[in-house]
Amino acid sequence: MALFALADLHLSLSADKPMDVFKGWDNYVERIAENWKKIVTDQDTVVLPGDLSWAMKLEDSAADFAYIDALPGQKLLLKGNHDLWWCTMRKMETFFAQKGFTTLRFVHNNAVPVEEYCVCGTRGWFFDDDSGDKKVLLREAGRLETSIAAAEQTGLEPVVFLHYPPVCGGQVCEEIFSVLTKHHIQRVYYGHIHGPGAYRAINGMYEGILFRLVSCDFANFTPVLVR
Repeated sequence: MALFALADLHLSLSADKPMDVFKGWDNYVERIAENWKKIVTDQDTVVLPGDLSWAMKLEDSAADFAYIDALPGQKLLLKGNHDLWWCTMRKMETFFAQKGFTTLRFVHNNAVPVEEYCVCGTRGWFFDDDSGDKKVLLREAGRLETSIAAAEQTGLEPVVFLHYPPVCGGQVCEEIFSVLTKHHIQRVYYGHIHGPGAYRAINGMYEGILFRLVSCDFANFTPVLVR
């Protein structure tokens, strides 16, 4: 069994907001499926750290998640800043069950074991969000703490997945980063950064932690191997 990650699918199969208008995103829906099927099997797991669907409401996201569910492997979903369809766990799990989506699970205040690793994480928060809402930042730090603690209880190595990068362009989100260092996290995978912004992203070691950017366009629309 292999573990992969790919963030920022930005699907709009039920919405009029295709990403093809952006440079490099032409035929991205077909490219994701083609590349995914080349390397991911039904025995594998793919973590999707946010910005999955442009749908504004959960009921409008069915086509996007049918597309994801039909791809090989199990998928673990985290929230991104554009996932406005995201609501309560109960509503989302009920909706997926009603639609017959059997390969989709959520990582939200919990952790999911995958072989010798345990997948944990949350949306996170960062400097380019202009709301300035300290409460949201502290809530995300708390969710990360809860998720990592759940992973530690399994006895497996916690691997953290975030949507927002905790470090970028010489700036550090201390509230999030301090949780990572407190728990001695060794690996962090994140999305959110696109286009030229990737030049400022951390891809490698920083303060003893391995960081990897796995946003769709940066990863050439191909799931990135974690294990």
